[in-house]
Amino acid sequence: MEPSAPRVATRVVETLSDEGSTLALAESCTGGLAASMVTDVPGASAIFDRGFVTYSNQAKVEELGVKVDVIEDDGAVAAAVAEAMAEGARGAADADWAAATTGILGPTGGSEAKPEGTVYVGVAGPGGTSVQRYGFDGERREVKEQSARQMLVDLLEMVRAER
Repeated sequence: MEPSAPRVATRVVETLSDEGSTLALAESCTGGLAASMVTDVPGASAIFDRGFVTYSNQAKVEELGVKVDVIEDDGAVAAAVAEAMAEGARGAADADWAAATTGILGPTGGSEAKPEGTVYVGVAGPGGTSVQRYGFDGERREVKEQSARQMLVDLLEMVRAER
């Protein structure tokens, strides 16, 4: 059985705190939910620097430095955008770690290539950046919750892999 979102958030805070590392989050489709999960954990202030909710393309460009041509090439829901968001958040916050989400929650906005529930999660750290694509099922809120949880899982896995 997979650990619950609050349990994953607790592990993120504990792990980064043990390492003396800092965290920034950049969220599009999750709308700040992952940041909320992290800040629900006592002691989060020791590791969590800031969160960016960059729902619009303009916000991604202005707040995170995502290049317009990156968005124009594949759309806002793409691996390159998740990568640029994570790297932009890490740089803007001068954080050790950053993670980002961009996706299509539904029930509209999907296509054959990128159906509703398509989400990209990017994680940027000292050793580089990783991006994964996911296909989640469910209503809008369920996809949002799954995406925020997966963002924290991917972050935790990458932090542990770099130990």
